Amino acid sequence: MSEALMNLFVGWGVPERVADEAAVAALLAAIVAVCWLTYLLLRNYLLKLIHRLVLKTKITWDDALMEAGVFRYALRLVPLMMVSVALDSAFPVPGRIAFVKRLVAAGIALVAARALGAFLSALGDIYQQRQPAGRKPIRPFVQALLIVLYVVAAVFAVAALTGKSPWGLFGLMGGLTAVLLLVFKDTILGFVAGIQIGANDMVRVGDWIEMPKYGADGSVIEVTVNTVKVRNWDNTVSTLPTYALVSDAVKNWRGMSESAGRRIKRSVYLDMNSVRFVDDAMLERFRKMELLGDYVERKQREIEEDNRRRGVDLSTTSVNGRRQTNLGLFRAYLLEYLRRHPKINKDLTLIVRHLQPTPKGLPVEIYAFCSDKAWANYEAIQADVFDHVLAALPEFELRVFQEPTGRDIERLAER
Repeated sequence: MSEALMNLFVGWGVPERVADEAAVAALLAAIVAVCWLTYLLLRNYLLKLIHRLVLKTKITWDDALMEAGVFRYALRLVPLMMVSVALDSAFPVPGRIAFVKRLVAAGIALVAARALGAFLSALGDIYQQRQPAGRKPIRPFVQALLIVLYVVAAVFAVAALTGKSPWGLFGLMGGLTAVLLLVFKDTILGFVAGIQIGANDMVRVGDWIEMPKYGADGSVIEVTVNTVKVRNWDNTVSTLPTYALVSDAVKNWRGMSESAGRRIKRSVYLDMNSVRFVDDAMLERFRKMELLGDYVERKQREIEEDNRRRGVDLSTTSVNGRRQTNLGLFRAYLLEYLRRHPKINKDLTLIVRHLQPTPKGLPVEIYAFCSDKAWANYEAIQADVFDHVLAALPEFELRVFQEPTGRDIERLAER
């Protein structure tokens, strides 16, 4: 085709050397003009038509493809492919346009990589849309694939420009492995950590994690190859390396969120001097308590029967035989109170127990699980329980241990 155009120029009286150059330039300009016109038509009409059709559909995955730019980059490949085919047809022997062909081949490699990268990013977005709750972090895998994709595309582009074999360039990169490992150390560590995190389902987007070393205590909002972002409960954002989730200790609250209850584990410290055996007057008062009456009757009959069977003399001292204590009845009362509480899960562990006495008193611990796991509701329910515990203590003639305050010292001085 270039020869025919050159002969036309020569027939017009143009010198043969100038006609040859003019023919090549004119043919290249015509090819570029046609392909550019094709690109404008695709971008201004076909691409807009595709976007309108995507917006009208009810499915969501095509929206992700559009937002990632998959259609835009894919259409850019069309004029580049047309240029490549036209150059091969017009110039079977590359000759002076060899570099132009190499340049077009390099452009095709880079644009194709960009289109494929947009498609991979869209797949990651589609995955997150399909699994909004408790999704595994797939973004590290996508980013790792994008890095590999762009490196391969860059190698092929350089090979196309230089006319060398891409496999030879890959061999050259093998010799630079040590340098690459040093430069991309964090990326490589993050990639390996991302595989372990995904395979073992260690952390998901939305999980509540604690990592005091990095000041992180909140919800995971993003997991990438290099970093993990955690929105703390004070609305600050902590950024930590991805490999830290594997190399350091992480406390993940997902197990609590997926379970049937959130644990209440708190103690009230009692003054041990207030613990005593109950007398008949106290027993009579406790029998009138709604939550304790049945227990007192049942336990008292059991104790009296055991004392009679063993012939215990109860008149000499209060430590003879079995007797009920105000603390024991208080524990029984709390246990029954928790069993009847509408927000306590009765299918999980429910204990009211003593702990090791301390200089600050005797810890009486409530170990139970709240069925409402929302933070604010959980705290309100736990506070209500212990409000009741503290208010009920005087009914059992028990005292809370509390270190002396300034007011206590003033009262002593007034005496």
